[in-house]
Amino acid sequence: MLTLADVVEGVSGQRVESLARYAVRSVVIDSRQALRNDLFVALPGEHTDGHDYVSHALGRGALAALVHHDRLSRLEGVTAGWLDARAPIEAPPEGWITPLLIRVDDTLAALQRLSAFWRSRFTLPVIGVTGSVGKTTTKEVIAHVLSARYDVLKSEGNYNNEIGVPLTLLRLRPNHQCAVIEMGMHALGEIAAYCQWAKPRIGVVTIVAPVHLSRLGSIENIAKAKSELPAALPPEEEGGVAILNYDDERVRAMAAITRARPFTYGLSPQADLWAEDIESFGLDGIVFTLRYGRGRWLAKLPLLGRHSVQTALRAAAVGLVMGMDIDEIIESLRTPATQLRLVVTKGPFNSLVLDDTYNASPESTLAALNLLAEINEGPRIAVLGDMLELGELEQKGHDEVGCRAGIVAQYVIGVGERAAWICRAAVECGAPRERVFHVMTNEEALAVLRQIVRERCVILVKGSRGMQMEEIVAGLANSE
Repeated sequence: MLTLADVVEGVSGQRVESLARYAVRSVVIDSRQALRNDLFVALPGEHTDGHDYVSHALGRGALAALVHHDRLSRLEGVTAGWLDARAPIEAPPEGWITPLLIRVDDTLAALQRLSAFWRSRFTLPVIGVTGSVGKTTTKEVIAHVLSARYDVLKSEGNYNNEIGVPLTLLRLRPNHQCAVIEMGMHALGEIAAYCQWAKPRIGVVTIVAPVHLSRLGSIENIAKAKSELPAALPPEEEGGVAILNYDDERVRAMAAITRARPFTYGLSPQADLWAEDIESFGLDGIVFTLRYGRGRWLAKLPLLGRHSVQTALRAAAVGLVMGMDIDEIIESLRTPATQLRLVVTKGPFNSLVLDDTYNASPESTLAALNLLAEINEGPRIAVLGDMLELGELEQKGHDEVGCRAGIVAQYVIGVGERAAWICRAAVECGAPRERVFHVMTNEEALAVLRQIVRERCVILVKGSRGMQMEEIVAGLANSE
């Protein structure tokens, strides 16, 4: 178990053995989640400062808190000891008292140092997962496949950033046999930092796409950022394996910059692991033939849409690299796994609502539209919101999505300023003008849906996180 002695050593490099008797249950950054014997990390935020909630965390039973200043508000009623980890540590004559406030220069940096220190205590293989699209679902399916044989730690939710990666690493325990860590990115150098803490042995790259293009400036920079994972892997002779998407030229090229053994997957026979004879059964999942070496296996996946084959291939590749038998992998893929991003709910007139409102990029929206085309449950309606942070490819991305929507759907509703491009392209690609609606708000989109939904149909709702299109899904759920 993680102890206070480990915490102090991890953030300062100094071991205080007398603190080893205090076991830390878990590490939290939200005082409302703090429980007895937890470590609370007071992180500053855009709107709130964790230092304002230290007393709340301690009052809920937290054993200690990492802080980087002593301007703690509302600490009345809580008696706590202080330990300054920035200087040589000498135990007070009366000994340490808990709860303990541990002073560091920067709480976020200290959290990251602590996670790297704790990770170094374990020899288990870590699988890093990155890419512009499909990271979370890939992480979940990999963990699901590996759990057929191993005790797996995985990133929870979308804990894939400079806070989430350390918090996941700090959940490592001796029972874990491997860990699957999702690695997101907003800037160059971030994934490289995550790799310094997590020390992945296996790296999986999904696809390079113009997501966050406005921040990184070019698709080449996005590829460079994602390549930081394969570049950080250990050499082949030390077990390093880079699992790369053969169908994406930019990902395939990462084989040249890694010391690890490249293992490719895709829909091409040139890949090490590939799929053919893909058949989608709409809401009943997909079936395909898995090819590896000279072998052929029939595989069934409960995920939705033909694009999910790539997810299955990534998970199968990791399973093979981890020593699993191919039949064991195929059987694991057949069993239900969480459909993370796209959730099917009920709407008015017993309609099917495809809730894909978590986020949107041109690639993920086109995949969702392709799924919509595969479902024959009545008229198809595409409700599509603005896709943000596309940079110079903003109009092109919306045009491509709009054209596909005009071909696939009987009705198209564009929500937001940029969605005007979607609507225009839908009409240009053949959608009847009277069945294409451009609105600016989610409430207006709901008003249009209430007018046109008069029978069972399939409604796809998708847009960038900032568009809050879950409001439309909630409105449909409450409709008569």
